[in-house]
Amino acid sequence: MDRRIGMAKVTPIVPEDLPPGSPVGQLPPQDWMRAAATRAVVAALTAEGAEVRFVGGCVRDALLHRPIRDIDIATRDTPDRVTALLRQAGIRAIPTGIAHGTVTAVIGTAHFEITTLRSDVETFGRHARVEFTDDWTVDAARRDFTINALSCRPDGMIFDPFDGLADLGAGRVRFVGNAMRRIEEDVLRLLRYFRFYAHYGRPPADVDALAACRAQAHKLSGLSGERLRAEVMKLLQAPDPAGVLLLMQGHHVLRHLLPEARDFGRLRVLAFLEMRGLVRPGLGPDILRRLAAVLGADAREAAGVARRLRLSRAETDRLLSLAAPPEMPDADMDERAARRLLHRIGAAGFRDLTLLAWARRKATGDRMPAAEGQRWIDLLDRADAWRPVRLPVHGRDLLDLGIPGGPRIGLFLADMERWWEDGDYRASRAEALAHLRTLVALYRAGEQQ
Repeated sequence: MDRRIGMAKVTPIVPEDLPPGSPVGQLPPQDWMRAAATRAVVAALTAEGAEVRFVGGCVRDALLHRPIRDIDIATRDTPDRVTALLRQAGIRAIPTGIAHGTVTAVIGTAHFEITTLRSDVETFGRHARVEFTDDWTVDAARRDFTINALSCRPDGMIFDPFDGLADLGAGRVRFVGNAMRRIEEDVLRLLRYFRFYAHYGRPPADVDALAACRAQAHKLSGLSGERLRAEVMKLLQAPDPAGVLLLMQGHHVLRHLLPEARDFGRLRVLAFLEMRGLVRPGLGPDILRRLAAVLGADAREAAGVARRLRLSRAETDRLLSLAAPPEMPDADMDERAARRLLHRIGAAGFRDLTLLAWARRKATGDRMPAAEGQRWIDLLDRADAWRPVRLPVHGRDLLDLGIPGGPRIGLFLADMERWWEDGDYRASRAEALAHLRTLVALYRAGEQQ
């Protein structure tokens, strides 16, 4: 009999009633496990007979046939021993977290986090005082969720001390142990719960987890902006972030994190357009665009969100331009109006605002004629085909006409820009120079009066 986890196939060990600590099945061969860099690190760590296992996300995502981003390895050997084994094999070893048992092995562009089995003696939020152990189950008990407590040996044998396989197959995100206590140890786990539920969960959400999150949501104010930002951004990358944000709102969590979020319908439609509704090169989930979609059109609120999440200046500027723009594309706008807006905000900004405007229109629930949908697509096509145009005259031309450098140059160029825009950007350089000479003549005549 085969046990299926999503699209992955795990061959279980027979008999089903196995002693504690035994493997429960075998993962099919994986390219990332057979890669030369992975095999070199494993060979180095096991050169003297030590057992190592892949742990956490790489095992979970391999079971779901998802891309593997980070490869984490656990071992009973101490960090000093790990470092010695790696260097003996000619592999670069970086002491990234010696106090907590972590060494990073580097081969070319590949990085592997290797951590000694450990148990938490005391917890201090994101930090803990640890003791090394030789017990794989004790180490797994430190993990936040059962689906993250899975491990497997290099031969693919899977270990599942907390029924993570069943939870993964059912779309259950469940804390290892008591949910309330795990969040008390580190309140960031509260946000990680909703983030993992957004990416791996299916309704209904775990009752105990929701109760613990609701009871301790007020503690989120104690987290740094950087940590809030990381979790919010990862949650917004999910296929349907609106559904999870609504769940957070219903359990009085969102008001402690993102009280400005209110346009869940627009966010849901935008996510659909990005991932399934449209097939366009380069179109995919965009975190800042999604964040703008769920916020109300209030520049002050958007600026407050940017400060709370410690967005960079560039990110803040982009969020403000999307959340509260002075002008939005419209399905009924003519070619000239579209060109004008494209010139003002550029193709990327026009594309973002078109998607946001389209999502808002669809989120109303009103039936949209097929012809209107095509007009929105036409606007996106215009953005893709747009090539920036530049005013044919420059500040140097004004200097050549005797206008002294300074603020007047900018005023003249602003007037020229408006004239050029009114002419739909069609004027040649010769025509633009002729108009510029007229402006300069009028300016001088005014000075003489």
